[in-house]
Amino acid sequence: MTTPHPKGDFDLSRAVWQSAGPGEGGDGSSVEVAFVDDLIGMRNGADPDGPVLVFTQAEWDAFVEGAKDGEFDLE
Repeated sequence: MTTPHPKGDFDLSRAVWQSAGPGEGGDGSSVEVAFVDDLIGMRNGADPDGPVLVFTQAEWDAFVEGAKDGEFDLE
């Protein structure tokens, strides 16, 4: 199944999802990522049939750097 996207088609059938580990809530949820061609998908592991966020490599790199720098901390 291919999900059409303005950045290109993210082929879900070729996605090999990697879990970032269990969430803090202890409910088994986690963030999962998959790298397919030039795109990166991210989804909620507790809802694998739910929406997938799609990033280009440049967007993914900016997201990861922002997370490392604490840009998304809730404090």
